[in-house]
Amino acid sequence: MTVVGASLAGLTAVRSLRRHGFDGRITVVGAERHRPYDRPPLSKDVLLGKAAVADLALHDDEEEAELAAEWVLGRPAVALDPRRRSVRLAGGREVVSDGVVVATGAAPRRLPGSEGMAGVHTLRTLDDAEALRAELGRGRPSVVVVGGSFIGAEIASSCGALGLDVTVVEAAPLPLAPVLGGRMARVCAALHADNGIRLLCGVQVAGLVGGGGRVAGVRLADGRLLPADVVVVGIGVLPGTEWLAGSGVRTAQGVVCDPGCRTSVPGVVAAGDVARIQWPGRSPERRVEHWSNAAEQPDVAVRNLLAGSAVAESRHVPYFWSDQYGVRIQFAGSAAPGDEVRIEEGDPEERSFAAVYLRGGEARAV
Repeated sequence: MTVVGASLAGLTAVRSLRRHGFDGRITVVGAERHRPYDRPPLSKDVLLGKAAVADLALHDDEEEAELAAEWVLGRPAVALDPRRRSVRLAGGREVVSDGVVVATGAAPRRLPGSEGMAGVHTLRTLDDAEALRAELGRGRPSVVVVGGSFIGAEIASSCGALGLDVTVVEAAPLPLAPVLGGRMARVCAALHADNGIRLLCGVQVAGLVGGGGRVAGVRLADGRLLPADVVVVGIGVLPGTEWLAGSGVRTAQGVVCDPGCRTSVPGVVAAGDVARIQWPGRSPERRVEHWSNAAEQPDVAVRNLLAGSAVAESRHVPYFWSDQYGVRIQFAGSAAPGDEVRIEEGDPEERSFAAVYLRGGEARAV
């Protein structure tokens, strides 16, 4: 078997293959040079210097021996031949197997014109985090975070904890509203002001300004210029599907799968951030970019891959968390416009409470 993606989802797929009795050869292909590591701490403990690389490891030498997989790291997949189930890697090597698990995740979107400009960062990988931490440690740089997503908020929180001057720019009238709804999004947005972070909403970024190949500021669409020594971009991700072009695997903002994570090509399944699943009882397909999804979904994909048919479906309830400014936000379920939000315990003004999202009188999220 070939697992493409040396991530949490990829590692989970390897574990599931062994747990379900597969004793053949497993090759894991990874674009990064690192073995699987935990990503949530990158925007928090890694930026704050509280976690070392070794602290992020998702498996140890003992499990490594038990899994008995070949790890081909630092060489991304560039093509898939569905007839031969051959994965071609950068450099020309081919890996042929009986089945393929696609777990290539996603890559951050970048601002146009930011390529090659020093001081402009995204945060998705361990290398990204180490590069950003190094910049934040040089003096007291002013920081502009473009995007008020969860990753943007966590980065702003870490920069604030380092005593830096931080501005968050969000194009929407309110950050996180599509996920949390307006009422809860306002509570989360207020965390920035609570902690001395400037939040600008409803304004687009027109471009970056700089000199000598280094960023010096962010130009907003309304003409304002925000001085910045460091700019961090958190405006969403693009699923890692380019290498599947021409393979027959259907892609549309991700790898399109049935509820069992099976793709349009027999013997090829997908899981994790890259998979766009038709969830049972829901429409249309959607990707779920949560740690819990990457830790659970690959088992469904592997079971169906080994069986050669649909014997399992991905049915777990979406769950995620975000640590910001000393507060942990946890969310389970799926919110929709028009949901009634009821505070069941605590007080939003005190930043400690439990809320339930009701739709048609039924709880749909908490």
